[in-house]
Amino acid sequence: MKEERLSRLRRELRSGLNMNSPLSDEELLQYIERKMLQEPDMADYTASEKRRLIRRMYDSFRGLDVLQPLVEDRSITEIMINGHEEIFVEQEGRVRRVPVHFESRERLEDIIQSIVSSVNRVVNESAPIVDARLKDGSRVNIVLPPVALKGPTMTIRKFPENPLTMDDLAQLGSLSEEAALFLQRLVQSKYNLFISGGTGSGKTTFLNALSQYIPADERIITIEDSAELQITTVPNLVSLETRNANTEGRGEITIRDLIRSSLRMRPNRIVVGEVRGAEALDMLQAMNTGHDGSLSTGHANSTVDMLSRLETMVLSGAELPVSVVRKQISSAIDIFVHLSRLRDRSRRVTEIAEVAGFEAGEIVLRSLFIFKEEGERDGKIIGSLVRTSNRLLHREKLQMAGISAVDDAQVKGEGE
Repeated sequence: MKEERLSRLRRELRSGLNMNSPLSDEELLQYIERKMLQEPDMADYTASEKRRLIRRMYDSFRGLDVLQPLVEDRSITEIMINGHEEIFVEQEGRVRRVPVHFESRERLEDIIQSIVSSVNRVVNESAPIVDARLKDGSRVNIVLPPVALKGPTMTIRKFPENPLTMDDLAQLGSLSEEAALFLQRLVQSKYNLFISGGTGSGKTTFLNALSQYIPADERIITIEDSAELQITTVPNLVSLETRNANTEGRGEITIRDLIRSSLRMRPNRIVVGEVRGAEALDMLQAMNTGHDGSLSTGHANSTVDMLSRLETMVLSGAELPVSVVRKQISSAIDIFVHLSRLRDRSRRVTEIAEVAGFEAGEIVLRSLFIFKEEGERDGKIIGSLVRTSNRLLHREKLQMAGISAVDDAQVKGEGE
């Protein structure tokens, strides 16, 4: 059925609905099915094609139109809409174009407005960029013209229905069982951990997995631009989300505002989904003022690069000597965990490093685990995260928690 015919039929169906007496999902589906089967054009379609068209029409009322089947497909991890006629998906690590499209640019714009309005956000020509989320927690980024030259652009990052655990990640080969046990004990002992990695390296997934090691009797505050974290093991949980300014430029609530407010909410730990700018200073200050065990993530190509980026972030919001900033970082963060997406599209932990101290104006990092590549087989990288000869230097938090770092037999060079 041609797109203009579908568009006209949708308008007719909508005009026949009584908005003062909303239909249930089942009643709406029956209404659409009855009306569409009366269409002369439908006689030319097979039974499966009729079901597909009826479902598409239903999704345009209660779902995301042509995107709904893609959102419901659990094997699809990312949906990329480059314009109303161009949709790509990432499935099993591969990106491909799908043979579906919106009937018009206006229809895509309608879907975009329904998404942002459901989370009390606004996107228009004067504010053409916004982050939002779907009802299932999937992250949505939207960019409108004139910034997006090919038309409205939307990227949907989906998350698994059941968050992956650290055991799951170990089984998938993202890290070794020894490293997983090591990180578990660090989280339980309230070490401050920072997760770095590039786009699509799995930082949020890893942060979710780490959070499952937080003791259930603690109070946790999560702070995000767009709520994505799925912490299910801590009952005393408060989730905070930023807010964009309204059309008058007022009412904006930033991550910095939320971090400052969270300090008055008696948290045991603060989890900042991602730091991108001046809020890095507030996060470091929170870590340095009794909120041990805090977690956060940031974009970087390596652990050393993450240190440099953190310095830049802090300096963007405060005029401080670089040496002071570096001392803040070294005293606040205990451990860096770096994730990478390798050339075979697998996501791996490639380094776990300890902030050993601050010497001669520089932050000293010591690698505790490093990913060692051993070769390649059938397009898959063979390798594992291995322990270095370096031992964990700062063990005070482990001792206070009554936890050992790892069994002596597991620590290479422990007696050296």
